Amino acid sequence: MTETPEQMVAEAERAGALLARARAEIGRTIFGQERVIELVLAGVLAGGHVLLVGAPGLAKTKLVAALATVLGLDWGRVQFTPDLMPADIVGSEILDQDDAGRRSFRFVPGPIFTRLLMADEINRASPRTQSALLQAMQEHQVTVAGQAYALPEPFHVLATQNPIEHEGAYPLPEAQLDRFLLQVDVPYPDAETERRILVETTGLGEQTPSAVLDASSLIALQRLVRRMPVGEKVLAAILELVRSARPGGSPDPRVNKHVAWGPGPRAGQALMLAVRARALLRGRLAPALDDVTALARPALVHRMALSFGARADGLDVEGLVDDLASKAA
Repeated sequence: MTETPEQMVAEAERAGALLARARAEIGRTIFGQERVIELVLAGVLAGGHVLLVGAPGLAKTKLVAALATVLGLDWGRVQFTPDLMPADIVGSEILDQDDAGRRSFRFVPGPIFTRLLMADEINRASPRTQSALLQAMQEHQVTVAGQAYALPEPFHVLATQNPIEHEGAYPLPEAQLDRFLLQVDVPYPDAETERRILVETTGLGEQTPSAVLDASSLIALQRLVRRMPVGEKVLAAILELVRSARPGGSPDPRVNKHVAWGPGPRAGQALMLAVRARALLRGRLAPALDDVTALARPALVHRMALSFGARADGLDVEGLVDDLASKAA
């Protein structure tokens, strides 16, 4: 049965009301980070994974816990350390012996078998261990000893990274960075927000969020996001932005001179989904050009790298993406 425009509008209105409640519940425990909450929710609604970058003590872990509660998802946390092994994440096979003495291997699932996985300080683990997440993030399954095991649906990775301390850390490989739909920078709170944090989180009682969604309703919202229409102007802006950020054929000479590698088609896919999700979060049925501008940096900065000469010329990737987005939109 074909869905009528009226039915889709009604569904979008119901979704908008649910998402407004979800944001309000998360805001009960995460103060002054409305943009961060919106971006993380947009990443999840778009069906992707999110990389949270911020200094220690900015409530990144608390945000993931609140998000899991509000979305009604089971979640697990893995603390990434240099000695963490791939089997510590995906699981391993152990040798069992029954009463008759027969031996067989049995798979013991790792903490990745959850709907919301928090990869804390992901850049602390070795590249070999980081790569254990690649298949899971892309295919929503893991392979152990030649056997594929499906992960629960929906499945999302929310990873955290400390941008300050680099000793004992391993930069994430480009292939893994590209699998994060968005990179969200978590800033320090302003003075009024920090005052509220001091007052409301150091007493005997503290607000806790309540569940608003569950796994099935979240999947329904993700399907709605994929059905939302995207206008030709928005589509053209996304295409122009992504292509202008690649060296070699960009109309911006700074890109051709200073960008070592740029975003691939997955970046455009990420933007297409994220702008729809942001529009839905803001009560709109279709994305607008300002959604493209707002999401350009979270969608592109981790999918680009500047050459060594860029710093000498005073160029940074964030400012370059902002300039390209303003021209495209």
